[in-house]
Amino acid sequence: MRILITGGSGLLGQYLNMELSKENEILTTYLTDPGNCKNCNSVQLDIRDKENVINLFKNFKPEIVVHLAAISTPMPVPSLSSKKIYDINVNSTSTLAELCNNYSAKLIFISTDLVYAGYRGSMLKEDSKLIPISLYAETKLMGELKIQEISSNYIILRTSFLYGFGIENKKNHFDQMYNNLKNGKQVKLFYDQYRTALSLPEAVRIINQLTKLDIKNEIINFGGNERVNRVEMGELLCEIAGFDKSQIRKISMKEIPDYQAVEDVSLNTDKLQSLGIRQKSVKESIKKIIIN
Repeated sequence: MRILITGGSGLLGQYLNMELSKENEILTTYLTDPGNCKNCNSVQLDIRDKENVINLFKNFKPEIVVHLAAISTPMPVPSLSSKKIYDINVNSTSTLAELCNNYSAKLIFISTDLVYAGYRGSMLKEDSKLIPISLYAETKLMGELKIQEISSNYIILRTSFLYGFGIENKKNHFDQMYNNLKNGKQVKLFYDQYRTALSLPEAVRIINQLTKLDIKNEIINFGGNERVNRVEMGELLCEIAGFDKSQIRKISMKEIPDYQAVEDVSLNTDKLQSLGIRQKSVKESIKKIIIN
């Protein structure tokens, strides 16, 4: 299949570049630093540039679009205006939905578990109450609504916390935690936020499976099958890698200034599993990450 990946130089995007290029003809896009896009069929693209996006569709004619490009930080960033965030997360998503219709392409949109109300209890289903508290989550939800309004063939993945080693210049919380523990340094981890974390290798394996399934117009919780906090993940990493658990300092989200705390957005993934997809446990996933 011809698969277009937006945001291909990001954390998840670089994993997808490697996986989806094995069996498909991909075109992956980046904004500034190409990361491993340089090893694939790729193009530099500002997703807000509608004319260039239209030309890209005209030339490549994708059958599937995996839309990752976004302003994805839930923390306020003074240098990022709300207009820019809205343009990237909402307006650009609308443009892609329209173009996917024009070219009969399936749109796979990477949303977030942070669209849910984080105080309503655990293992939330797709029809659970939606109350995004950050601008990031709010604009992701608006992107979802635009897709449902416009698109005739979509999958919306409400993605949980992703973990694993970054590729090229992309680092994440797991990288920092692993390296600090390995070097005998203290790590501060939340004990009071629960999510259904999913490893990056698992995420790309499942997205690859979804590209092959004949399903459309579905919102799917996209996470692991275990409700965990960061402390529990850190302790599992220590057990598997032989690190000292005493290096973990348990902290509350309330200790972080301006942190927009979401207590529990753990996901019920029965719908994902009903498609024949099974997730590895956190322990299995961490073992695979460490061994590889």
